[in-house]
Amino acid sequence: MGTCEVQRTTNMDLVLHQFDEHLLTPYVYPETWLEDDIIRQALSLFVITLIGADLMYLLLASFSYVFIFDKRLTKHPRFLENQIWIEIKATLKAAPYTTMLTVVMFLIHIRGYSRLYDRIEEAPFGYWSVPLEVVTFLLFTDSCIYWIHRGLHHRLVYSTLHKPHHAYKITTPFASHAFHPIDGFSQSLPYHLYPLLFPMHKYLYLTFFVMVNFWTVSIHDGDFRVPEFMKPFVNGSAHHTDHHLYYNYNYGQFFTLWDRIGGSFRDPSSYSGEGPMDQILNSEKLEDFMNKKQDFIEEKISLTAGYKRQDSKVARRR
Repeated sequence: MGTCEVQRTTNMDLVLHQFDEHLLTPYVYPETWLEDDIIRQALSLFVITLIGADLMYLLLASFSYVFIFDKRLTKHPRFLENQIWIEIKATLKAAPYTTMLTVVMFLIHIRGYSRLYDRIEEAPFGYWSVPLEVVTFLLFTDSCIYWIHRGLHHRLVYSTLHKPHHAYKITTPFASHAFHPIDGFSQSLPYHLYPLLFPMHKYLYLTFFVMVNFWTVSIHDGDFRVPEFMKPFVNGSAHHTDHHLYYNYNYGQFFTLWDRIGGSFRDPSSYSGEGPMDQILNSEKLEDFMNKKQDFIEEKISLTAGYKRQDSKVARRR
């Protein structure tokens, strides 16, 4: 193996390298098309990212819908007709365009312009770098996404870019990726910027790529349960549901820190018994009460009519 080959393998994105080695080079591309050709890399990354992202979205959202999402939320008056199919179609329609933008960032990484590294020996603080990268990645991306998300609510761009996502007032897991392409890419940009600015292990970067998608699904799944001690700090599904319902609150991605600093924090209505599920349950209780009241009235009318018929028969006998 020559020097060029070693350097190319070192800088190659882990996923792309595996596809090149086991599928694309031996079976798809001609031998003359080198693996480090930027056009080939862009094409490969586009196909791999598009298919992989769509499959991940459908699998995670489907799992969440089947096992976590409370189906009673579909009874809410603000839940759209055929909403799930609308969410899925919006996501899959935007995916190719979002992928094009994402591939640009992936190309920057695999061409060697990021600070991603392969071995722990390359980390600035050895094994201590990994937990440090976890903490700083979460804090950096949460801060950036807060301001990007809040900016997307500005009147100059909201109706075009972000309003389509807010069409879903009562979200399902399938709404998690139903964004305008520029909206979706803008909110994912901090995840790509971090390894351009700070050292990060490649496996950790890939792990976060999956976990971020999982988290995005989870804050749209309508499961408002959070450990009590985490409620003041974690921006979960209850917070994000109120963001969809009340528009200009709870912009954060992972934490409530920047909403508190920026004056946009709102205690989730679900924590105070006034959330969407509470509204449904109260409506069902009211409906049940009204049905019982109607049954009582009808029974009383029936009994009264029976007594009158009986009195009439007695009167005729006399």
